[in-house]
Amino acid sequence: MNIKTRSWAEPYKMKMVELLKMTTKPQRIKAIKEAGFNTFLLKSEDVYIDLLTDSGTNSMSDRQWGALMIGDEAYAGSKSYYKMESAIQKNYGYKYIIPTHQGRAAENILSKILIKKGDIVPGNMYFTTTRLHQELAGGTFEDIIIDEAHDPSNEHPFKGNVDLAKLEKLVKKYGAKKIAYISLATNVNLAGGQPISMANLKELRAYTKKHQIRIIHDMTRVAENAYFIQQREKDYEKKSIREIVFEICSLTDGATMSAKKDALVNIGGFMATNEWDVFEEARNLVVVYEGLHTYGGLAGRDMEAIALGIAESLDDNHQHARVGQVEYLGKKMQDYGIPIVKPIGGHGIFVDARAMLPHLTQDEFPAQTLAAEIFIDSGVRTMERGIVSAGRKSNGKNYYPPLELVRFTIPRRVYTQAHMDVIAESAAAVYQRRKTIKGLKMIYEPKYLRFFQAKFEKLK
Repeated sequence: MNIKTRSWAEPYKMKMVELLKMTTKPQRIKAIKEAGFNTFLLKSEDVYIDLLTDSGTNSMSDRQWGALMIGDEAYAGSKSYYKMESAIQKNYGYKYIIPTHQGRAAENILSKILIKKGDIVPGNMYFTTTRLHQELAGGTFEDIIIDEAHDPSNEHPFKGNVDLAKLEKLVKKYGAKKIAYISLATNVNLAGGQPISMANLKELRAYTKKHQIRIIHDMTRVAENAYFIQQREKDYEKKSIREIVFEICSLTDGATMSAKKDALVNIGGFMATNEWDVFEEARNLVVVYEGLHTYGGLAGRDMEAIALGIAESLDDNHQHARVGQVEYLGKKMQDYGIPIVKPIGGHGIFVDARAMLPHLTQDEFPAQTLAAEIFIDSGVRTMERGIVSAGRKSNGKNYYPPLELVRFTIPRRVYTQAHMDVIAESAAAVYQRRKTIKGLKMIYEPKYLRFFQAKFEKLK
């Protein structure tokens, strides 16, 4: 037998399992109605396979669990903080570190320091919490991602790239001094987990140096971005994930990170900067909002786990298996004819709800509808990334994003290939009856980040 290609398997084995509750379809219909057709409001015990997010839902390693036992819970000067600080400096290269309880806390502090009322914050597609903190600080987000990112079917290998012509237009219109910073995400979440290329980042760095504009890096999924650079970009195929991540960070001035994603922990984050003055102000603000600057809302055990998780996330075998599982699910869905964002991204599959439910207008919430239907079919919990997530403008009108997506987010080191088969088959079953699906209307809307708590009911 001539074996041309070899299968890969996960670079870990299981020592413990969590038993799941199996439900019937009538039970799931009752649960989603009680949740107002919002998957965020479902009780986790009613969920079979949970793809709501990859944030804090990953499996930690035995080394990380062991590290919890040696966490230094000192209020001030915890040695666990210095371990985390050292891991960030060694692997990412940033000089000064502020721990926070998660990424959005870092965004809050950073926004208060760097944004003045009337400032412009260009970025390669918005993210929900990031844009809200920028707006609350008085800034205005401007999208400068390449146009291909807004086309689900476009196969551009680096749809996270910045369009330098769009940035130049903003600089000419407002002046460089009105640009608070470039908000740069690696592996852009709302574009479908799409990476930025090293070549594009180098061009952006050259431009910002010329105009004296900071680049602030949302590095939540930087290791996944590095994997795509390694696989797709010339001259990087022989470099390690670790080396590529370090180079990405070296081309930026500071960062915010939710360690709950790439760093494989259940809670935690940080803000990093190479500027002493920014660090000094952040060190003051973290005491106001989070805790002392050597714990920032985290227990010592959490910081121990983050320090190890950072190192584990940069392992080439880990990233190959992590993204490989996502690719496996994406290809299964494509085999069933389900429209997804192409190319397949790093942390999940994004189904194009607009293409799957073309009979629903965006005001009938096709992505929210589809997420609810997937849950009813199989107990698989996904989430909406469309008009509900986009929220409202300052004038009260809805944003109408070009992308109306349902995100099937894969937690790291949690599910098996068999789970991926179940997920794909459920999506296919809903796809077969797509023409019979009716939309939703919103009956409750909170003031901020409505996708978390909004409630809906079925249209007649």
